[in-house]
Amino acid sequence: MNYTLHQLQVFLKVTQTKSITKASEELFLTQPAVSIQLKNFQEQFDFPLTEVIGRQLYVTDFGREIAEAAEKIINEVQAINHKTLAYKGQLSGKLKISVVSTGKYVIPYFMTAFVKKHPGIELELDVTNKSKVIESLEMNQVDFSLVSIVPENLSLSKIELMENKLYLVGNSDFLYSKKKKDKTILKEIPLIYREKGSGTRFVMEQFINQNELQIEKKMELTSNEAVKQAVLAGLGCSIMPLIGIKNELNNGDLHIIPVEGLPLQSNWNVIWLSQKKHSPVAQAFKLYLEENKTEIIREKFSWI
Repeated sequence: MNYTLHQLQVFLKVTQTKSITKASEELFLTQPAVSIQLKNFQEQFDFPLTEVIGRQLYVTDFGREIAEAAEKIINEVQAINHKTLAYKGQLSGKLKISVVSTGKYVIPYFMTAFVKKHPGIELELDVTNKSKVIESLEMNQVDFSLVSIVPENLSLSKIELMENKLYLVGNSDFLYSKKKKDKTILKEIPLIYREKGSGTRFVMEQFINQNELQIEKKMELTSNEAVKQAVLAGLGCSIMPLIGIKNELNNGDLHIIPVEGLPLQSNWNVIWLSQKKHSPVAQAFKLYLEENKTEIIREKFSWI
């Protein structure tokens, strides 16, 4: 056998995602490149590692055993690399963070200088919806999570970063005077929702329910970017975080519709399990946030 470390990494990612397409996206490779590496790796074994039934990829029992071995080998290689850097006096290791989808407009600014200062750090950033973010945190799969709504059913510690303001926005098809509108305007316009489990959806529905508004015209989309594109196209309006629409507001493609009771406000928080035993990398990042968050907010988010 003459398999490579790269083939092990590709195979492991395929087994984790159960998809060549998703594996290629996470590895930043083309689908043909992943398929070729998977094929070359498979040919070195007498038993199949994966099988495709219909359009779904499955990992065989033998394949799962090889995947477990591959993960151990990759972890050992990473440990060697980290020990080498540590011997040189450099901070090294993996930092895992899960982020709610709108948080992708926030978290990079709180990480850039830290990652540049410590090039030995491997960053694993998962951007997904709130439900999956909390699940990864609860399963102890990540060091930190970035959320705007802190779950109450877990014992957590947090660092509060900055405000998260949400406004009703629309395109030029929904131009109104600058005078504040009554909340009942939400009953009159097509309203676009995020999917269930989203923090934005939670805050939006909370406002609607508290004001006993019966919304009849509504649409549901599965990401903040999809909602933004739908609003830009004129399919309706939505209550959206200001952080994700700065450019569209500046160039006039979107505008804020002033409504009584808005903006809604929550806060961006970096959270972690209270009993979590952080690695040296995670400890360093936590300290970095505590010491630098005020300056980062002043430099990068003064427009909010």
